[in-house]
Amino acid sequence: MIKELKVFIPANITGFFEIIDDPNPALKGSKGAGITLDSGVTTHTKIKDGCGRVCISTNGEINDLNTVTSAAVDIICEKFNVDLSCYDILIEHVHDFPISAGFGSSAGFALGVSFTLPKLLGINLSYNQAGEIAHLAEIRLSSGLGDVIASLNGGCVMRLKPGSPVNGIIDKIPTTQPIYVISKTIGLLQTGDIIDDPVYKKCINENASHLLNCLIKDPCIENYIKLSRRFAENTKLITPQLHEILEIMDDETIGSSMAMLGNTAYALSYTPDISIEDCHITTLNTTGIKYL
Repeated sequence: MIKELKVFIPANITGFFEIIDDPNPALKGSKGAGITLDSGVTTHTKIKDGCGRVCISTNGEINDLNTVTSAAVDIICEKFNVDLSCYDILIEHVHDFPISAGFGSSAGFALGVSFTLPKLLGINLSYNQAGEIAHLAEIRLSSGLGDVIASLNGGCVMRLKPGSPVNGIIDKIPTTQPIYVISKTIGLLQTGDIIDDPVYKKCINENASHLLNCLIKDPCIENYIKLSRRFAENTKLITPQLHEILEIMDDETIGSSMAMLGNTAYALSYTPDISIEDCHITTLNTTGIKYL
């Protein structure tokens, strides 16, 4: 008999962040703030008796290079001393956004595994324990620092203490009406190329260290997007083409900024209306991860 589970993980856009190093990967991560979306990653995992095959597909195509998925599987096996040689496993991801565009796709893939595979293997975990597996996979591959804990909880998330969901501390900005998230991707960025570069890292941390306190003092969605834009401008990560898009978005929405880390402009709005063509329009997620 085939056993299966399906889970939805909201995409996460980071507005600003400070990199916090620690030799313990469960304590390494970032402080900062971001938003989760009602679009993201859906993971469908199936397990049956077999001979140890693990097949990973992404949007219908076999993708054995989805390394964060493989890392999450490996961490589960290491942590719980699991032998998969008597199983065949199919992990199917469907994602709504380009990978490496600032939507936390790698965190979505890792969470999709950590919230389905252990349960199918008879391993019971809390939300934070399952989230820790995904966080460790992200840290192992330098594919993200704080997306996991945000996507796990949903909302406009302030990451107050770095680390895995077991160790990190968050707070949320309440929203009293639907917020539309309008995004336009014009290119890709590899997260590891930025967070592992000492020059970028120094610039990021110098510009982010005080922004979280500013948001804590005035926790509203308007202040969040204003501080995010300040961070994007000061770190000089915005390309001229992206800046042109942001200026249009500023005139038509609450405010806009650059998704960290991706060549993506995004705006928050009380309406879905925008004059820029080929935008992805969704809403702010408030529920976090959920089984389907």
